[in-house]
Amino acid sequence: MKQLFVLLFSAAIFSSCVKVNFEENYGNNNGGGKDSTSTVITGKISTSTTYKKGKYTLRGYVYVTNNSTLTFDPGCVIVGDVQEKAALIVERGSKLVAEGSATEPIVFTSGAASGSRKPGDWGGIILLGKAPTNRPLLPEPIIEGGVNRTYGGTEPNDNSGILRYVRIEFAGIAAEPGSEINGLTCGGVGDGTIIDYVQVSYGNDDAYEFFGGTVNAKHLIAFATMDDDYDFDFGFGGKLQYGIALRDKPCDTDQANGVECDNDGSGTLATPYTKPQMSNFTLIGPYDTTGSAALHGFGNRWRRATRFVFRNSISIGHKLGGFVMENDPTLAGYVAGESEYKNNLLHAYTKVSSSPNQTTLTDAALRTKMLAEGTVVLATREDAQLENAFSLNTPNFKPKTGSPALTGVDYTGMHAFFIRETFRGAIGATDWTAGWSNFNPKTQAY
Repeated sequence: MKQLFVLLFSAAIFSSCVKVNFEENYGNNNGGGKDSTSTVITGKISTSTTYKKGKYTLRGYVYVTNNSTLTFDPGCVIVGDVQEKAALIVERGSKLVAEGSATEPIVFTSGAASGSRKPGDWGGIILLGKAPTNRPLLPEPIIEGGVNRTYGGTEPNDNSGILRYVRIEFAGIAAEPGSEINGLTCGGVGDGTIIDYVQVSYGNDDAYEFFGGTVNAKHLIAFATMDDDYDFDFGFGGKLQYGIALRDKPCDTDQANGVECDNDGSGTLATPYTKPQMSNFTLIGPYDTTGSAALHGFGNRWRRATRFVFRNSISIGHKLGGFVMENDPTLAGYVAGESEYKNNLLHAYTKVSSSPNQTTLTDAALRTKMLAEGTVVLATREDAQLENAFSLNTPNFKPKTGSPALTGVDYTGMHAFFIRETFRGAIGATDWTAGWSNFNPKTQAY
């Protein structure tokens, strides 16, 4: 390990406590930069800083503070130190600008060698903003993951930066039981933030978790996640379109779902309700149950008084069922029209839908309502007729000719954010995953 020095260009940079390798040139977001393959980033970043295309190492928990902007140029590779577990935390008022391209994505990955990488090698990315949650303003909520930082506020249009054409791989430190860092954690992130074309692979916890906030997102991939693919809590109210989840057989000791959604951990009626609005998702469970971990769960798990909109999507191959609503307040919102599950394709190993141990809506009534609102229950997962959706290394999520995914969509009443497509699921004739995504990160040379 090379000896680290603190580069002191000014009192402001001194206060940032950013330690960098002595071979680099310190830069800022006005054109300065670095050109090094061995730069180490650690400590706090409290002045706006830009990293030019190159390879960098995050060492320990790195905090972006003091309303500063941390920028990574297209083609940057940022590896997390495996011994001194790394994570990147962007505090309220600060920004992360990681704007890659389809030909030069920005990659946050494990510092382990090719063939030795595994989930939990480093922490992941945490964005913290000032947008509303359903937690009290005082005391301010603290984000999970052991970083002891607050999030949320009263600014729905808050801006935490840009993540575009970004891959996040092998993240998920368990700081303490039940308080892990996810691949991408958003706490109170506002809709001034751009999240588009992001892939989280081999995360040790959730791929994406949203704690309150209003941020919107498009073109998301969750690949081989150990826990949930998309998790929503504490009053999240954003909109998401074009999402993929492809599960591998291993999962953690908590139930692992395609979507898990709670109003809060106790199922209270705190407002604003957690209510993600989602369209054009393709959620693929583990290919078979042989050898799969026992706790693979549902395609959609709506619970603890949540509200939701889930439309024009595909959910197939999940072990316990395709769709479940848990507790009467969740079911009551669905019956009252505050939640929507419409025009989806649905299949699972066991039940395709259920409302266990509840009184508001029976399983039979739930199924009748789903069918009346355009959802198609498939006899087998193959009836979705996708090209090669269960392949872990060379997946193809396009619908085949004659697939039921090519008809039956309906965007009536949906926000203008949602592009009106002619297909169900994440991908139609054009594969937006091509070029920038990677389904073989364990052996990728960086």
